[in-house]
Amino acid sequence: MSVRYKLLFIVLMTIALAFGFLDRLVPQGDYHFERLHIFLFNLCTGCSILLHYSEPREMLSVKVRVFLFLSILYALFAFLEIYLPVLAFTPVLVWIVESIRIRRFSVFPANFFRLDAPVSEKFHHAALLCLSIGMVIAALVIINTEFRHFVTIPKLELNMFFLGYSFPLSLITMSLIFTIMEDAGGRIGFLKTAAFWIINLGVIIFFGFILAEVFLPQIAVTLVLFASVVMVLYLFARLGKDLQQKQFLLSGMGFLIVTSLTGIAYILLEFLSPSYDPERMTWLMRLHSFSALYGWNLCGLAIICRYNDFPIQLHSRSTILLHWATVMVLAPLGYRYPLLAIAAIASYAGYLYVVLFSSTRHEAPESTSLP
Repeated sequence: MSVRYKLLFIVLMTIALAFGFLDRLVPQGDYHFERLHIFLFNLCTGCSILLHYSEPREMLSVKVRVFLFLSILYALFAFLEIYLPVLAFTPVLVWIVESIRIRRFSVFPANFFRLDAPVSEKFHHAALLCLSIGMVIAALVIINTEFRHFVTIPKLELNMFFLGYSFPLSLITMSLIFTIMEDAGGRIGFLKTAAFWIINLGVIIFFGFILAEVFLPQIAVTLVLFASVVMVLYLFARLGKDLQQKQFLLSGMGFLIVTSLTGIAYILLEFLSPSYDPERMTWLMRLHSFSALYGWNLCGLAIICRYNDFPIQLHSRSTILLHWATVMVLAPLGYRYPLLAIAAIASYAGYLYVVLFSSTRHEAPESTSLP
């Protein structure tokens, strides 16, 4: 990936984190800064990187560049609540994703059902399919919510469905994890395939239970998903090849564990606490979203951006410690204290620069400096 696109992605991801604090730092108005926070990281940056990874070439293709440009416009119009352009952009964005998916895999996801297909490829295919389906569903929700009102369900709201753009990034990070696992058949092979189906179907079923606003099924599904995450962590720790990428992905799995536990805690508090107040629980949801987006998903995106460069010249443990301190300490505290929000943004930008611009071990040290 070229220097200018790495810089562009750093800028977009840093601005995304900054918008995550604006709801607290700026008086509430008619617009949802949270949407820009989610869109700039997930759809604009993350999904563009996913599409680039799906087209194995050094430079971003014309399709990916068009997707990046239109997704930024999509984010801005959705933020401004001007939905007709969003609906107009959706078919083009879906066509780009589907053209890349079909060229890389197939029209019908037959590899989902093949026992001999690598689980990493299944997760990769699912990430692209989830992205295109997610954009279609978001468009239908916009039509229902803003124009026609065919269905009236309290939880059928745009902000919840816009959060779905993080799921393709989670799936592609899972794909990376299974890519660097040693091949294994028998019981281990069965567990890998089971993890693929549990994670994908589990999230879909979980969204259905959220719409239905039922408590016990939500808890049951989240516990099953948590168990599957623990199983993947066990398999990865046992079978993952001894590569530099493994350290970053193990760190990502740690963030995913935090995401799962905070999600379960939030559901329990929402349904069981007699004094439940969404405003009082905002800190918990922030911890949940920060660990998911800027922890777990970012680990996968960073590896994709440097996919052909590993091993790279950096102190992995120190870099991972900086990542955890930024996501788990500075960012949550920054939601309450403006000075720490600035510190979190600066630390986050520094982490991105170190990971994306550290030189490869076969390069001269001077190559770390930007032209």
